[in-house]
Amino acid sequence: MPLENQQMPIAPAAWDLTRDYHSFANSDQVQVTHLSLALKVDFATRTLLGEATLSLFYLEPEVGELWLDSRDLSILSVTTDKAALAFHLEAADEILGQKLVIQLPQAQCERIYIRYQTSPEAEGLQWLTPEQTAGKALSYLFSQSQPINARSWIPLQDSPKVRITFDANVDVPKGMRAVMSAMNDPDTPLEGQFLFEMEKPIPTHLLALAVGDLAFQAIGPRSGVYTEPCMLAAAATEFADTEHMLDVAQSLLGPYAWGRYDMIILPPSFPFGGMENPRLAFLTPTLIAGDKSLVSTVAHELAHSWTGNLVSNATWRDLWLNEGFTTYFTNRIVEEVYGKEQAELEWVIEFGRLQEEMAALPLHRQTLPANVQQADPNLAFNRFTYDKASMFVHELEHRLGRVEFDKFLFAYVQHFAFEAITTEVFVEYTKVALVETYPDKISEAELLEWIYGEGLPQGYVGPTSRSLDKVDCALDDFLQGKAACELKAKGWRVHHWQYFLTQLPEVLSQVQLMDLDDTFKLTESSNAEIACDWFRVAIRNHYDPVLPALSAYLQRIGRGKFVRPLYAELQVAGYHTELQQIYASARAGYHPSIQVQLDRMLKG
Repeated sequence: MPLENQQMPIAPAAWDLTRDYHSFANSDQVQVTHLSLALKVDFATRTLLGEATLSLFYLEPEVGELWLDSRDLSILSVTTDKAALAFHLEAADEILGQKLVIQLPQAQCERIYIRYQTSPEAEGLQWLTPEQTAGKALSYLFSQSQPINARSWIPLQDSPKVRITFDANVDVPKGMRAVMSAMNDPDTPLEGQFLFEMEKPIPTHLLALAVGDLAFQAIGPRSGVYTEPCMLAAAATEFADTEHMLDVAQSLLGPYAWGRYDMIILPPSFPFGGMENPRLAFLTPTLIAGDKSLVSTVAHELAHSWTGNLVSNATWRDLWLNEGFTTYFTNRIVEEVYGKEQAELEWVIEFGRLQEEMAALPLHRQTLPANVQQADPNLAFNRFTYDKASMFVHELEHRLGRVEFDKFLFAYVQHFAFEAITTEVFVEYTKVALVETYPDKISEAELLEWIYGEGLPQGYVGPTSRSLDKVDCALDDFLQGKAACELKAKGWRVHHWQYFLTQLPEVLSQVQLMDLDDTFKLTESSNAEIACDWFRVAIRNHYDPVLPALSAYLQRIGRGKFVRPLYAELQVAGYHTELQQIYASARAGYHPSIQVQLDRMLKG
């Protein structure tokens, strides 16, 4: 049975809520505090040859073993400064990988050295041929460690509870550039050696590496863009407002702690919209729409610099603390930089996504904590983690008023800076910071209902936008028989189109679909968001003229937000032959983590 259909555990009392069930690490006994990493990147074998030097801090002086996380790693040796250490890998778990057990010497050692090699199929790494890149010139490598794939390219305590500093020496073919989630120097000559340092402690899922034909352009005193040369000008133009976003974010949550905020625009197979790796956010090229209409993802990854990278979830059950506050904070940045109308539109679109997922997900899974303790932590990345949590934070602002809420938010981030917290730690903090401080604004029962209750609290009223009135009128006119060419859609933003497409009824006639397509050229849309929403409408209604464009789209784009629902729609609509043909052609271009998820889904 695919994981998406498993019954999830629902009773928090049955679990140790301080434990990370997705890590083998015995970090309550001994903790890795610093990683010194030496890597040789081998494109011929699609492997990394590495040595990880782990600095240890002992919480229990008599501990005899160090337990680390690994996935498909070949461990070549484990040593201290004085001797070799015995070690073994335990049986592989489909979700967690393998526990690496290292026998520690009786006399405490300050550090251990692990020589290892990654697998060509490492789930946290994607290797691209020159033909799979935009420039077609050089091979390309990039990592994706979140949630639990750092262990597939480094043996470590792969848990958000464990923060480490790191330095790295990366050996790559001459002519290529390596960048990491650390301070990057764009002037380093392309002679094959790159040095990195991250002196601030970060969770291991924020470890990141990319290697390829990378150029750099500054877009502000603290920000810039890395990408393939042929994409550099477009990326720099699209993300030109980043420095302004940074100023706005600091005004809300305090000083930016990470020095620089650079971005790398990755190849289309990158599985997410963005990844908040500190000092080097990873972004999908699908954000380059030419009109800055999708740059809220940049704001989202920037917002994570405070809520996610500074204050972190302790386990994947607590992911909503990262994503809910960040999604709210993103909306505040967008409001300041692009105006209230766009911020309202994006908030309404969020609520629409949440309602769609509420209709499809079992009620017991509709809580803020994602009870994925015995399941794939990727299941925590759903609309409740993001959008229900964001609605909760918006509701707090509504209850307290913006001025008082901003004081709470600032104090919360400063109080837990560089810490990983659980849902229950947050609850205890807010009982004082919110319930006792503002007793006339929110009660403890209301607080707990939002966090632990299923679905949305009774009586909750979702966001609205007057800007959508014209779209509602157009929808009514179209469904009452007016031709698409008569709809007053001129000047609509991307978010208006998203709302229009997602509000269409489940069943439309072929004549209606052809009318919309002929008038607005939806099948030809170059905007990835609009195209995805249109394809979903078309698939549900067996509008076959989209199939060639859909096939090309799924072979061109590897972002999970788009490919997962489109394959699901094809599956439900009975396009079994077309689905298998498209997936057979597209699969090799997807990130390994997306391949795993789609393989499981399509087996069902």
